[in-house]
Amino acid sequence: MNQAFLDYYRCPGSFANFALAAKQPSSKDEGYFAFGSGLTCYGNAVRTCQRETELLPDALEEVKTENNTCILPFDPTEIADNLRLERYVEQKSCSGRRALIRSIYYALRPALPVFLRRHLQRAWLKGWDQKPFPQWPVDRSVDQLFEKLMLLTLQTGAHQRIPFIWFWPQGKSSCAIMTHDVETVAGLRWTTQLMDLNDSFRIKSSFQIIPAARYVADRKTLLFIKERGFEVNIHDLKHDGHLFDSRKAFETSALQINEFAVRFQSKGFRAGALYRNQEWFDAFRFSYDMSVPNVGHLDPQPGGCCTVMPYFVGDILELPVTTIQDYSLFNILETYSLDLWSAQIDQIMQQHGLISFIVHPDYLDKLEAKAAYTALLYKLATLRAEAGLWIALPGEVDEWWRQRNQMTLVPNEDEWKIEGYGAERARVAYATLENNRLTYTFV
Repeated sequence: MNQAFLDYYRCPGSFANFALAAKQPSSKDEGYFAFGSGLTCYGNAVRTCQRETELLPDALEEVKTENNTCILPFDPTEIADNLRLERYVEQKSCSGRRALIRSIYYALRPALPVFLRRHLQRAWLKGWDQKPFPQWPVDRSVDQLFEKLMLLTLQTGAHQRIPFIWFWPQGKSSCAIMTHDVETVAGLRWTTQLMDLNDSFRIKSSFQIIPAARYVADRKTLLFIKERGFEVNIHDLKHDGHLFDSRKAFETSALQINEFAVRFQSKGFRAGALYRNQEWFDAFRFSYDMSVPNVGHLDPQPGGCCTVMPYFVGDILELPVTTIQDYSLFNILETYSLDLWSAQIDQIMQQHGLISFIVHPDYLDKLEAKAAYTALLYKLATLRAEAGLWIALPGEVDEWWRQRNQMTLVPNEDEWKIEGYGAERARVAYATLENNRLTYTFV
């Protein structure tokens, strides 16, 4: 039950002082519950609700302390998995009228102008702003769950401070990655100009290329992108909205996708329109995936992983999409203001999390869009200089998170030291109480 907490913080196992209550709920008790004010969980607990809109029972009231051990009424690893893997979402096959509408839409999509597409998408997404969970515009339920557990551990008085391996290399405050999904021939042609713009701010990015439809990205183009220090990843197979329709069809498509990954020499993947089924990711042969939104209210598939940190889905590292896509910002919300992006950045940095963007070269053809994106790059560069933000390529984040996941903390006289490959880049941090609030410090 403690594994997810230990993996999140990378702290020694002796500091995870949690145990399950003797009375455990049955599977029929699975549902929503609170764990303190503002924190929604989903899973097995003694008291739950079937809808997130109800007044949720607070499991924090049932936590007890015995011999410096926190007795919990639920398994925190199970709860974290349920949220990250979106098991709280009611799984319905896309059938009937909605399936027909989706099929017709994707068949006609290449011929539909943007102004018509956005009207259709608004109709599909009607009521998105009324959904209470995941919490818009950033959901940090998993991260706040682990913070609450860390706080409870410190409040037992068994430890004055708890050491852990800081989330990012060299003690960076947070991390940001910029990614570009290339959807059309026009977008592919704009990649050179986009790389020039990114380079003017010293921000490298990744380009996700559709391998089997819409356009042909020849080897020369892919090599040119890589030679300039950018990354190339696989973007779906055909971007037709049907990749995850059935397990059998998906496995066939996954074989082709894996072959393209070898051909493109790509380590990363993103599904078209963020359609996904994380339970099927074991068919992929990628190092990392970028298909899961933090909160999916403005995406065609609802849900969200409820965390701003990378996490493993089997052997694949998930780098969640934690900010609104440019298309949704410009065309669904109809604004070129940086206000929403800035609000999301602020919340994610408060959590020391991963700030992940999707900006399409296809939609930067308007002066307002290009100006908004340029302002975003300027803001990120400023945060790098003034707030310790680490701006990295997705592949670099994947490499770091895998290294961190293998590092261990060992006693070193009165302090702690980190052992493992890449340890020279890592930093020891301490969780402490300050006015009964959780704080992180470096020594």
